[in-house]
Amino acid sequence: MDRLGGAKPEVDISAVQKMLSATSGSLLTSLLVTPLDVVRVRLQSQPNVSTLPRPTPPPTASFTNLPPTLGVTSCCREVFWINNTSPVCLAAGPTITTSIDSTAVGCAVDETRRNTYTSTLDGLRKIARNEGLSSLWRGLSPTLVMAIPANVIYFTGYDVLRSSRRSPINQYIPDAYAPLIAGSIARVAAASVISPIEMFRTRMQAAPSGTSGVGVFKETMIGLRKLVQAQGYTSLWRGLTLTMWRDVPFSGIYWWGYEACRNRLRDLRYPSMGQEHARSTMHKDEKHTATFVDSFLAGAISGAVAAIITTPFDVGKTRQQVLERDDRKLPRAEKGLLRPEERSMPRFLYHIWKEEGAPGLFRGWAARFLKVAPACAIMISSYEISKKMARNMNERRANEG
Repeated sequence: MDRLGGAKPEVDISAVQKMLSATSGSLLTSLLVTPLDVVRVRLQSQPNVSTLPRPTPPPTASFTNLPPTLGVTSCCREVFWINNTSPVCLAAGPTITTSIDSTAVGCAVDETRRNTYTSTLDGLRKIARNEGLSSLWRGLSPTLVMAIPANVIYFTGYDVLRSSRRSPINQYIPDAYAPLIAGSIARVAAASVISPIEMFRTRMQAAPSGTSGVGVFKETMIGLRKLVQAQGYTSLWRGLTLTMWRDVPFSGIYWWGYEACRNRLRDLRYPSMGQEHARSTMHKDEKHTATFVDSFLAGAISGAVAAIITTPFDVGKTRQQVLERDDRKLPRAEKGLLRPEERSMPRFLYHIWKEEGAPGLFRGWAARFLKVAPACAIMISSYEISKKMARNMNERRANEG
């Protein structure tokens, strides 16, 4: 149209161009928000421990009184200057039970505290300091392998469901609810395809410190191989139900909120025009800057709201996917019994609420909020801008032809 006035036929973009637009957004988003995703997984998968105070033990204490979880080999080497390779802090070698002083016990607690994260910023700082800056991008490769096909299916599928005249959603669903239904269906398709890759990525990111990137990759592969041998290939889709509980409502809320926000922003941008006329400028004469700003703001707002609402399902999914069950290590009375992580989604989340309260259900919400809001903003704005550039290119070709 001319100056938002007379009508001008709109040239559509191909499915391939939509896929390329989704791919560009996936690459940029993954690079920027992976560190926050690593912290989120660590926060959600770590045991429910409170901040450890520095103990004041008696002058002599036996190793038999120490918790078995205080493995501080590197700390032992720093304190006692010996080549200690035992799983616990031994000042005099792995086979000798002797006494220790308060310095050794304090050293053990400090090591445990190093691997306990109390907040998003605390996790970012500790992972970068203790494991190296590159550890914040652990799992980036499977993230890219997962994000590109997932977003291609997700965004392209949503566009088809919303824009195609043959779409049953456009034929039978009121326009006010169409984004919610279309977003949910597109997410079901995408999540089903990439669920095994997401499990691999989640296990890599949940791996404890002290292991190199290659070592983490190898250990994760071995863990998944054992899982498949014990429970079959369907175990690779463990957590898919919880993923659906998280991602399907998230996507419905996100797209519903996104389209509502964008429509409201366009109404504010063109107050002198009617709502329908102002909203029709979205794919036509709207400038690139306006497209970027409106889609970025709408994506961030709707993504943040959807992320907070669905955080409990994200906690449940993470804990279920990092679970490693080995009946040989369980007491005889517990063999064959379902662990909380193996229960149905409502019962597992109820277990978390009963044991840990609301903080347990919303553990890692800040990391999820800080990751999802900018990720949604970057992804959708990159996608919209790429589509607009492709549409302009097609229009030039059509005019030249």
